[in-house]
Amino acid sequence: MNKIELKKIAERLIETFDYAGKESIRIYKEGLKVEIKEDKSPVSNGDLRVNDLITKKISEITPDIKIISEETVNLSIKNNSNIFWLIDPIDGTKEYIAGKDEYTLNAALVINKIPVLGLVGVPKKNRLFFTYAPGESYLIEEKRTMKICCKKQQPKDKVVALSSVIKPSDLILNKLKENNVTSIVKMASSYKFCVIATGEYDIYAARERANEWDYAAGHAVAQNAGAIITTLDEKPFLYGKEDYKNPSLLIKRSENLNV
Repeated sequence: MNKIELKKIAERLIETFDYAGKESIRIYKEGLKVEIKEDKSPVSNGDLRVNDLITKKISEITPDIKIISEETVNLSIKNNSNIFWLIDPIDGTKEYIAGKDEYTLNAALVINKIPVLGLVGVPKKNRLFFTYAPGESYLIEEKRTMKICCKKQQPKDKVVALSSVIKPSDLILNKLKENNVTSIVKMASSYKFCVIATGEYDIYAARERANEWDYAAGHAVAQNAGAIITTLDEKPFLYGKEDYKNPSLLIKRSENLNV
């Protein structure tokens, strides 16, 4: 699949992501119906509606490519595909249910273990990120489409890290110290990947957590914008594992976080 084909696929999904984001807000305002899944995590009718919209459109665009979604995946079936979609219709369901604004809509196309195409919608912030190739990551905001490239937006003497928890472990704190981090901001969902791609924040480190669909779309956006993404021990961060489990993660806006 070449760059032109990937571009067309990404662009054909933008309208669907925009609509699905608006649907997530509408359903929340009307009153969510929440259930608890077998893994003890919550799922709402908003998650399921968004999943239906995104998977239906992707099936229409790429009917021959396997779709793996958090809401429909059968974990007893091992993934052995070289090309497949990873979908997390709402990443940050707890934030969504609580009425917060950091939840995201996610879809990524993985080819040979690498997420090459990705879309991340952030409905309550009116932001939509998409990418289809290295050097081709974009943010749509206020009806403007802007290329993003990890250009530092923090002051030169500040290195600001993101964390999914209020108190990171010593392992994570030591890794952030190695990178001269001056402050840490708590942030939910795959939105973390995207604001590193824009250069608004500098670094994110995490121990083994979550599943491939939680990271893939944001990974594509950030990496194609120029971010460096590895495991904590600086090994390649790859997708297509049989159990979908993520290894540890390190995202850096650039090698030198001061510039």
